[in-house]
Amino acid sequence: EQLLESGGGLVQPGGSLRLSCAISGSIFRYDAVGWYRQAPGKQRELVAQIFPTGLPMYADGVKGRFTMSRNDAMDTVYLQMNRLEPEDTAVYYCNAQEQNGSDYWGQGTQVTVSS
Repeated sequence: EQLLESGGGLVQPGGSLRLSCAISGSIFRYDAVGWYRQAPGKQRELVAQIFPTGLPMYADGVKGRFTMSRNDAMDTVYLQMNRLEPEDTAVYYCNAQEQNGSDYWGQGTQVTVSS
């Protein structure tokens, strides 16, 4: 299975970016799809996660700034990031989890927030 992220880049503090994750195959195959990030010298952390039913869940540090959505027809999930802060600088990874415990990761996309 393949997850392909896009949309990262360099943005000034207060700016916005939208990340996309295109999932090969059907998005309905997965129990959960999420976005994680890893900053230099830090552990990978969950940013947002979405399930087939129900609302997305967010890490405390991004609530009110980030919005995760999904387009089932295109097997794609998005992460709209607003009011970006330097602390949001990290490599962002798309993740998909199957009910049997299988875990899939994208290659990551760099987000840099700097003036």
